[in-house]
Amino acid sequence: MQLNSYLFFNGNCKEAFEFYEQCLGGKIAMIMTNHDAPPEGQIPGISGETIMHVRLEVDNWILLGSDCPPNMFNGNNGFSVNLGIGNPAEAERIFNALAENGTVQMPFAQTFWAFRFGAVSDRFGIPWMVNCEKEA
Repeated sequence: MQLNSYLFFNGNCKEAFEFYEQCLGGKIAMIMTNHDAPPEGQIPGISGETIMHVRLEVDNWILLGSDCPPNMFNGNNGFSVNLGIGNPAEAERIFNALAENGTVQMPFAQTFWAFRFGAVSDRFGIPWMVNCEKEA
């Protein structure tokens, strides 16, 4: 079984995934616009450049996403994407990149459960938790 996060955006999916590709050190393995779909699969009334599906691969981890059809985006509530990163310097770099032009809910710092932890909503409104656990 594979459990992956699928993120929805309100027209800025491509920009967000290009940022995640750079920030997380991954690779966009697949991206499909509405224009790329066969005519019977296209969503009427939306731009041909609207992202229907994107797949970002980071090591053995996969992040998926798309733009929502018009009037269907409900925001990003009730979840966070959790990143478990073993290297404290890399965890802090990623947290700071996600925090740029975003909103920090909990600064990246030592906690009773982790060597370092921070919570942030990035500039696209996606909530992230960056966790660097204590050694066992």
